[in-house]
Amino acid sequence: MTSVREIGKRVLVSARAMTHTTERAAQRMGVGAFLPRLFADRFTHLGGIDPEEFQRQLHGCRSFDDARWAGYWGDFARAHLARADTALLRLGGPSTELLLDAAAPLDLPAFGELLAPAVTILADRGPVADPEAVDRFCVTHPDAADAAIALDGLIKALVYEFIAAWPGYSPARLAAYERSHRLCEVLLRSLDTAMGVSIEVVHIPVGTQTVRGLLMLPADAASVPTILVTNGLEGTVAEALLPLLSRRDAGMGVFVMEMPGTYSYTEPLTTDAETIYSTVIDHLCADSRIDSHRIGMLGFSFGAYWSTRMAAVDPRLAVAVSNGPLSDRSFGLLNSIGMPEIVVSTLISTLGASGPADLSRKLAKFSLAQHYRHIDIPLLVINGARDTLADTRDSIDIAIEAPDAQLVLYAEDDHCAMGHAEEWTALSTKFFREHLRVRDGVTA
Repeated sequence: MTSVREIGKRVLVSARAMTHTTERAAQRMGVGAFLPRLFADRFTHLGGIDPEEFQRQLHGCRSFDDARWAGYWGDFARAHLARADTALLRLGGPSTELLLDAAAPLDLPAFGELLAPAVTILADRGPVADPEAVDRFCVTHPDAADAAIALDGLIKALVYEFIAAWPGYSPARLAAYERSHRLCEVLLRSLDTAMGVSIEVVHIPVGTQTVRGLLMLPADAASVPTILVTNGLEGTVAEALLPLLSRRDAGMGVFVMEMPGTYSYTEPLTTDAETIYSTVIDHLCADSRIDSHRIGMLGFSFGAYWSTRMAAVDPRLAVAVSNGPLSDRSFGLLNSIGMPEIVVSTLISTLGASGPADLSRKLAKFSLAQHYRHIDIPLLVINGARDTLADTRDSIDIAIEAPDAQLVLYAEDDHCAMGHAEEWTALSTKFFREHLRVRDGVTA
C-alpha cells in the first residue's frame, strides 16, 4: 500500500512538472527527487558501480540543464578514462583519446589482445555487474591486473557518458551519447574474438532514417536463430547488449538496436516505426548466417511495445518476449501523479509533440488493444508487479488477450523487474531456446 509520504512526494513531483519549476527545485534539493525511481539501479547494475558511491554522486548533481548535467557526469567519465589511460600506458596500448577518435586509425585486434587476459570483466558481467569483481580478479590474476583496470575504466567511462547523455536530445547530451557509443563499439569489436563470438557494426537505411545496431553471432555461424533486441525511451545499445554477453553461448545470434525516435535518429517516433522494424527483420532474413525461419524479438519498456506489436503484424517472427511493455493504460498515465517532468519532456521530444495535450493525442494513435488477438506466436510477458513507470495492467491485458501468451510478474518489483534481472534473463533465454529449437548450444 502506498504511504502518505510517498503520495506527498508524487504530488510534489507532479506540481513541479506542471509549473515547470523542477529545475529550480533541483538546484536546491538535488536532481534525485525528480528522477524515475529506478534511475540509480539501471546505471549501477550496468557499470558495476558501488551503489553508495553512486548515491553520493547523485546527491551532488543539482541541475538538469544540458551543459551542467552533461558536464557533471562527464567529469566522472573522464576520471575513469584517466584511470584507463594509466593502465593502458603500462600495457603499451593506445590512449583513450585515440580510442574516442572515430577518424583515427586503430588496430582493433591488437587492442583486443592487450585486454583479452581480462575479457571476463566484460564478457561475464551479466545483468547486474558486481562492483567488487575487478578487485577480486586483480588479486587472483595479478599479471592481468592492468588489462582488468583498463577494461573496467573504459566500461565505467561509457556508462558515465551514458548517464551524461540521458535522456538525449540536447546538444551536450547527444555529444556524450556519441562518446559512450564509440567506447561500446571499440570494446565489443576488439574483444569479440576473445569472447568466442563475432560482433559487427550494422547500419540499415530506412527512408531518411538509419538504424545503427550491433550484430552478435556465434563464431562460424551458419543458419543460426537470432533475436532482435530493442530498448525503450532513452536506452542505448550498450545497456541492452552488455548484460546479454554472459548468454553468448546460448546458440543464438543477437541484433541490438535503439528505438526509433531516440538518440541517433533524426525524426520523431510514429507508428510508421513498424516499417523500420520490418526492414531490420528483412536485413536479418537476408543474412545467410541467420535462419530466416527462426527470428525472435525481445523488447524492454517502450521497446516491449514494439516487440508486442511486431509479434502481431510481422509473420516472420517465431517468438517474442516483452519486458515491461507500455500500452493503452500506460499511455493514459501522462498526467498521473508522480510523473517526473524529465520523463514527460522526453516523451514530448521522442514523439515530436508540441506539448502535453498534443502528446496525449499522439500516444492515442499507438493503441495496441486491436493487435492483441492477432499475436499467434508464443509470447512471454514479464514485468514487476509494482511498476512505477508504466501500468502493470498493460502486461496483464496483453497476456490475457494474446492467444499463446505467458505472464510472469515479480512481486514487489518495479518496471522491467530490474530487481530480478538474473531470473528473467535466464527465463527469457530458456523461452527463446525452446521455441527456436535450440538444444545445448546447437541449433536443431
